[in-house]
Amino acid sequence: MKKIKDVLKLRYIVNLSFPKIAISTGVAKSTASDYCKRFEIIKHTIEEFLLLDEDIMFAYLFPERKVKKELLIRPLPDMNYISKEITRRGVTFTLLWQEYKESNPTGYGLSQFKEHYYRYKKKLNPSMRQTHIAGENMFVDYSGMIVDVVCRKTGEISKAQIFVSVLGASGYTFVHATASQKQEDFIKSHIEAFEFYEGVPKILVPDNLKSAVISNTKKGIVINNSYAELGRHYNCAINPARVRKPQDKSLAEQGVQAIQRWILAVFRNRVFFSVDEINQAINPLLDIYNNKIMKKINKSRTQLFEEVEKQHLLALPANRFIYKEFKLARVNIDYHVELLKCFYSVPFKYLQEKVEIKYSTSLLEIYFKSSLIATHPRLHIINNTSTLKEHMPLNHQYQYEKMNPQRLLNWASSIGSNVKLFVQMRLEMYQHPSNSYKGIIAILSLAKVYGKIELDLALAYALSINATHVKSIKSILEKKLYAQGVNNITNTVFNEHKNIRGKDYYK
Repeated sequence: MKKIKDVLKLRYIVNLSFPKIAISTGVAKSTASDYCKRFEIIKHTIEEFLLLDEDIMFAYLFPERKVKKELLIRPLPDMNYISKEITRRGVTFTLLWQEYKESNPTGYGLSQFKEHYYRYKKKLNPSMRQTHIAGENMFVDYSGMIVDVVCRKTGEISKAQIFVSVLGASGYTFVHATASQKQEDFIKSHIEAFEFYEGVPKILVPDNLKSAVISNTKKGIVINNSYAELGRHYNCAINPARVRKPQDKSLAEQGVQAIQRWILAVFRNRVFFSVDEINQAINPLLDIYNNKIMKKINKSRTQLFEEVEKQHLLALPANRFIYKEFKLARVNIDYHVELLKCFYSVPFKYLQEKVEIKYSTSLLEIYFKSSLIATHPRLHIINNTSTLKEHMPLNHQYQYEKMNPQRLLNWASSIGSNVKLFVQMRLEMYQHPSNSYKGIIAILSLAKVYGKIELDLALAYALSINATHVKSIKSILEKKLYAQGVNNITNTVFNEHKNIRGKDYYK
C-alpha cells in the first residue's frame, strides 16, 4: 500500500506524469495508471483517501479479486519499419499501431507499442538531449575535492565533504559542507537546500551513493528508507541517475566542477577548525557564483531562478523534516517491542504483529500498516522500559494501579531483611520505579515455590555478587548457591527467625 499511496501522491499532489512516476517508484506505468483509474472511481479527495486505514484503502481500490489469465505470446513490432515510417509527414504512432494490430490482433497495446520503440531508439542513439522543466529536477552530488578540518586541541585533520545541488531549469546552485556523506548528513544537506531555494522541486536526482539508494538494477530501484521518508515529507519523487550514466546528472557534474574552481580552490591556503566555519566561508562565494552573468544567455543563475523557476517549486511544509531511522520489529507477548535493548509498549491488541519503528534521538514512533499506534520518548539506558497504562489489558492496569513502592517493600519485609534490601536496591536502579515492578513481583513470588528463608538467603547471596535479574535469582535458588557461604552472609537469619526453635528447644 505504501507504493500505491506514493503513486497517488505523485500523481494528484505533485502532478507528475506516469513515466516519471514509474521511474521514481519502480511501479510500471500501466500499473500506476490502473491505480489512478481505480482511485478516480472512488470519488474521494486525495487528502481524505490518504487518511483512511490501509485495509479500507485496499477494499476501495480492489473490491474484486482478479482472475489470473494466461500470458499471451505477443509478436514484437518491426522496429526498422516503424523508425522509417514515423519520420514521414502525417504518420503517427496511433496509425502505425492500428496497422500492427490489424495483422497481430493479440499484439501489444498502444502504450507498450510506443515503449518498445523508445527502447529501440535509445539503443540506436544513447545520447539524449535533456530539456529541464522549471521546478521539476534538483540534481545532487558530492564534490571529489574535500576540505581539511583541523582539531584545535589535538591538531588531528579530518575531511569535510562538500554537497552540491543544482536546479535543472536555472542552474541555481547550493553548496553545503558536512562532516561525512552518511545518511544523516546527506538528508540534512537536502533540508538546507530546500530552505535555501525556499521551495521544493518535484524530483530529486541523486547519484547512487548508499545514503540514497540501496540498489539500482534492471529489476528496479530500492531507495533508502530515511531518504524515501524525506521524499514523502516534502511530496517529491526520487529518481536516481542510472549506474555509470553521468549524462543523467550532467548539471550536477558541471555544478561540482564549477564550485571546485570558483569556491573550493579559493580555500586552498586557508585553515578551518570546524565544518561551520567552512559553511560561513562558502556563503558569500556562492552568492558571487550564482550572480555571475552567463555569456550565452546574458543572465545570471539567480535571475533565471527568480524569473523562471522559483514560482514553480512546491511550497515548503509547515514542519521541518526530522531525520529518523527505521526498524521492523514484532510485538512480544508482553505487548512491547525492543529497540537497541530498550522496550516500548504498544496497545496489547497488536500482540505478535509486525510493526515499523521510526526513531530519532528524542522520539520514537511505532506504526502498524502505516497507522501510528504508539509514541514514546526515546530511551538511552539499556533495559529501560516505557509502558503506557492505556496499552495494558484491564487486569494488568489494575495490578499496576494497586502496586506501589511501599506495598512492594512491605511485601519484601514480610519475607526477610535481605529481601527488603534487594527490593530497595532494585527500585533505586530505575529512573521510573514502575519499570522495575514486573521483575520485583516475579522475584518475590519465588517465596511461594522455594520458601521465605531460602529466598532471603538467595537474595543475600545475590547482593554480594551484584546479581539482579530474575533468571540469576532462579539459578541461585535451583543450584542452592547461597549454601556455599551461609555463615558469611548472615547468622542471624537462623538464630532470630520466629520459625526457628533453636538447639535449646530439644534439651
